[in-house]
Amino acid sequence: MNILIIDDEPSIIETLRPVLASIGHEVIAANDGAQALRAIESAALDLVLLDLGLPDTDGCDLIAPIKMTAKSSLIVISARHLEKDKVRALDLGADDYVDKPFGLGELLARIRGIERRRAEITGSQVKRYASDELVVDLATREVILMDEPIHLSPKEFALFELLVRNSGQVVTQRQMMIAGWASPIVDGQYLRSYMAMLREKLEADPSDPELILTEPGVGYRLARVLEPEA
Repeated sequence: MNILIIDDEPSIIETLRPVLASIGHEVIAANDGAQALRAIESAALDLVLLDLGLPDTDGCDLIAPIKMTAKSSLIVISARHLEKDKVRALDLGADDYVDKPFGLGELLARIRGIERRRAEITGSQVKRYASDELVVDLATREVILMDEPIHLSPKEFALFELLVRNSGQVVTQRQMMIAGWASPIVDGQYLRSYMAMLREKLEADPSDPELILTEPGVGYRLARVLEPEA
């Protein structure tokens, strides 16, 4: 992919540029908002890695032009850890949010998730996802965990499908509500109840989930990264 890193910390750019280039990505960098705007207007971008704490602008103010002009995927990488900052960035259109300091392996996994989603949109529609222990067939609505079929109700499956299509990435409560109820304005208790039911069916210990993780104040994340299959 063509990747733009927007960050005013030289160490971040110096760390990420060679790693991303070594796995085949083209990388350009901007260290403030003005440079970033010039880059998104002149380059064909697939992914932007955006720091919110820029010297000349709030990074959140760049999300809309990035999504509109570059039409690229966007991962926010920020030291702002407050829930309201994460929710704002995701609601403005960010595809994912990674806290600083971050593990390089985690960031690369999030980037691979973006690649899978872009391939799904531009190529044939993926109908089947799998990891070592979990298989989800979207066409037949089958879920198989540890070789055992798991029955999900239609609404449970709609919520789980959204997590599967975005495995490894945060899905906001707003996105979950739209998937389950076709509305972002739903009593949050309904969503929590359905997520509890999903955990009862899919977790070895629902009180200590390892598959469906809560991102406090933001949403949920499917911990397993599922690979799309033809």
